[in-house]
Amino acid sequence: MLGTTALRVLRDEDLPDARRVLSRDPVVDVFVASRVALAGLEPRRLGGEMWGHVVNGTLTALCHSGANLVPVQAGQEAAVAFAERARRQGRRCASIVGDRSAVADMWKVLEPAWGPARDVRGCQPLMAIDTDPAVEPDPLVRRVRPDELDLLVPACVAMFTEEVGVSPESADGGAMYRSRVAELIRSVRAFARIEGGRVVFKAEIGSVTSSACQVQGVWVPPDLRGRGLSVRGMAAVVASARRDIAPVVSLYVNDYNLAARASYRRVGFTDRGAFMSVLF
Repeated sequence: MLGTTALRVLRDEDLPDARRVLSRDPVVDVFVASRVALAGLEPRRLGGEMWGHVVNGTLTALCHSGANLVPVQAGQEAAVAFAERARRQGRRCASIVGDRSAVADMWKVLEPAWGPARDVRGCQPLMAIDTDPAVEPDPLVRRVRPDELDLLVPACVAMFTEEVGVSPESADGGAMYRSRVAELIRSVRAFARIEGGRVVFKAEIGSVTSSACQVQGVWVPPDLRGRGLSVRGMAAVVASARRDIAPVVSLYVNDYNLAARASYRRVGFTDRGAFMSVLF
C-alpha cells in the first residue's frame, strides 16, 4: 500500500513536531530554528509561512517561505514538493538558500519559471567550531555600542555590496538595513575593532539558538586585508560567542573565497557541509 504525502502551512500547534525536525542538525538549520524560537509558526508573527512536508502523518521536512526560501531536512521528494508550491504561488523571495542538495533540487524545478537568477553560488562550505579558538583573540575586538551605529553602518553597507553585488540602500535609502544593524547592536551581537573612528574589522552574530549561532558580515577594509585582522578578530568573536551566546559557532563562505576559508581554518573552524544560494 502506497504511503500518503501532503504539504501544508504549519501553525503553532505543530511546534513540537517542527522542533523535532529542526533538532536533527542544529548547526545546518540554525537560521530557521532561530526564527521559530523567536516567532513560533504563525505566519503573521513569522513574517512568512512555514511549509511542512508530511509523510504517513509524520512531519519530515520544513521550508521557510519569507524573504528567503529555506528548506530544512528536505530530501529530493520534499524539495521538489516545496519548489512546486513556490512555483505555483510565484516568486516572493529574494533568495533560495540552505543545504546544497535541497536547494539544487528546488532550483531545477524553479529555474524555468524564475530564472535566470542574478547569481547562483553552487557551493558554499558550511564551517563550524565548538572549541576555543586556535589563535589568540584580538583584545581590541569588542561589542559595538549603540552610539557607534553611524560608524558601523557604512562598513556593513560596504560588506553587503561587495558580497551580494547590490547595495542594501538601493530600495529605501537604507532605512530598513540601518534598522537591522541597529537591532544587532541592541542585541549585543555586533562586534568590531574600531580605530580612530574607523571600523577595521567587523562581524555580527545573525541567527541564534541555545545550541548554535551563525556569524555573518565578516569584513575588513580592502586596504587593510592580508594583515591577519580577520583571523584574530574572528577568534575574538568565537570566544565571546561561545562564552555568552551558544556553544557552537558556524558560518558559510563562498567556495572560491580561498583566503577567507584559510583564515577560518586558522581560527579552528572545520567543514560541516555545504550550502547553495540562488540570488534574485
